[in-house]
Amino acid sequence: MRKKILIGLLSFIILVVGLCTVYYFMVKATPPVNQEDLPAITVTKSGENSFVGSDGSWLKKNDQQVWEMYVHGGPLERGVAFGELCIPLQKDKEEAFIAEIRNKVPSDSYLNFLKYLIGWFNRDLDKYVPEEYLKEIYASSRYMPDEYDYIAPKYQRALSYHAAHDIGHALQNMNLVGCTSFAVRGDKSENSKLLLGRNFDFYFGEDFAQDRMVAFYNPDQGYKFMSITWACFSGVVSGMNEKGLSITLNSDKSAIPSKGTTPVSLMARQMLQYASNIEEAYEIAKSYDTFVAESFLIGSKEDGRAALIEKTPEKTALYQEDDMDLVVTNHYQSDELKNDELNQEYLSEGVSDYRYERVQELLDSLSPMNVEKTAYLLRDKRGLGGKDIGLANEKAINQLLAHHSVIFSPEELKVWVSAPPYQLGKYLAYDLNEIFSEEDGGHVTFSYIDSLSLDKDPFYFTEDYKKFRDFVATKAEIQKTLARGEGDAISEAEQQKFIASNPNGYLTYYYLGDYNKSLELWSKAKKYYNIALQLEIARKSERDHILEGLKECEEHLN
Repeated sequence: MRKKILIGLLSFIILVVGLCTVYYFMVKATPPVNQEDLPAITVTKSGENSFVGSDGSWLKKNDQQVWEMYVHGGPLERGVAFGELCIPLQKDKEEAFIAEIRNKVPSDSYLNFLKYLIGWFNRDLDKYVPEEYLKEIYASSRYMPDEYDYIAPKYQRALSYHAAHDIGHALQNMNLVGCTSFAVRGDKSENSKLLLGRNFDFYFGEDFAQDRMVAFYNPDQGYKFMSITWACFSGVVSGMNEKGLSITLNSDKSAIPSKGTTPVSLMARQMLQYASNIEEAYEIAKSYDTFVAESFLIGSKEDGRAALIEKTPEKTALYQEDDMDLVVTNHYQSDELKNDELNQEYLSEGVSDYRYERVQELLDSLSPMNVEKTAYLLRDKRGLGGKDIGLANEKAINQLLAHHSVIFSPEELKVWVSAPPYQLGKYLAYDLNEIFSEEDGGHVTFSYIDSLSLDKDPFYFTEDYKKFRDFVATKAEIQKTLARGEGDAISEAEQQKFIASNPNGYLTYYYLGDYNKSLELWSKAKKYYNIALQLEIARKSERDHILEGLKECEEHLN
């Protein structure tokens, strides 16, 4: 008997070791080059927030708290420069990313399980990414902080972070993604030229939103381009190239995928670096497999118009309108995909079409559009008809959570990028004609043009904005308590201050209802749920959540 137990135990150990070994080799990402093949670049600190690479690359923080960066050359040169220049920023960004995951995931054991699950999900990610970008990502990953090596090797973490945007799409119930974009031309544009605006509402906590970066690339192959990004993120979510082709990403409703393929940000990078018009961008989009649904709003100087490339894991559609405007929120519009079951399911939530109508309403009243009016529209916090729907409402164009906001004028090769916070800071103007021509001459010291930039949003200077900062801080504490059972108790005085910080926002009472229900304070929770039901709720699923909470309260009170 003892011998059988020992044999059984040994067999079990061999099985576990075998499974672990198989898992390791299945998920392991093989580096595209040897580490010794990476070029050596020395970075010198030239000022308080200014760094210069020995290869001519540089990074500096401007007076509006936006980082500006220039890299050039082949993928290894670009990646090493990006990594070497951004060592402190990359550490801060990964710390913020991991901290926010900890806030959202209910337990350490589940977090550990999730690590292996994501590793398995992304096991073949490197097989779907062009070698050029694998090399660039690998080169920059060598400069990632050591303290997170327990999660995964640096290169593997870097690849997975490039798919974080896609995973946010698949988990839209977490409200990580809800972007708004639009384009105007002809009689809807003040100078008849193509003009595009977008809010990139990818939110992963306040710390992750810090240190936005305007990166300028001069690659050895393809077109020069600029991208609004963050430390060592090689993908593109908003950008424009020297040919006047602009691109912005907008999420659409996705099924929960079973396996990672090409991250949409790297597909957008390929379009921006190698496409000069809509048709070329469309051909690139068709050549890739994605694991989420996405819309790419393309602005084209060559075509003199904008178009929408809509993509699911199964189909790719090109949508163009004869109208002089094109509005994009988070649902499909093409004949091929608008009746898609998941698309219709998302429309039934009542948030994407609401925001679409609000953009259209403002375009109709403000047109012909110019840069100033575009910024005004992108900063709009109200609902249809100018209704006060509270702050941070997903039905608003400006949800006060944008990682960045940007305005493109492709035919003039000009870009306006919002400085923090959100889209409330100045819109910094960049003339790509000058920047890209300076690169040709070997002189690459440039920055935004203050005389063409737009002033801060007046809301930034108000008491209401100060109160909103209190709302954000208290909401974060409540979310941490609800997710992990951690965080300080929210006193009655703090709850009343929370209400005063955003009195017309349903989220205020939504969270107070959930918080008091978690404490089994049924009467208080019921009161707050009932208040929330009287306000403009963003999603049908959120209304259903409130009604379920209200029902639970009533069951305990009766």
